[in-house]
Amino acid sequence: MTPFPWADAMRLGFGVLHLSSRDFWGLTPRELAAAFEGVAGRRTGAPDRDGLRTMMERFPDGR
Repeated sequence: MTPFPWADAMRLGFGVLHLSSRDFWGLTPRELAAAFEGVAGRRTGAPDRDGLRTMMERFPDGR
């Protein structure tokens, strides 16, 4: 199981949405997901081969 991406959530809440700590920690999981979707768009599932290739070129694994 992948751990929840708290660092990303806090970057969105504090850095992008400028929420106070009280407002951020008061969000429900559904509200937090809606905020992510509002900023990044709806996730439609796994990328296709071209999308995966593009991500691999853009974000290569360290060597």
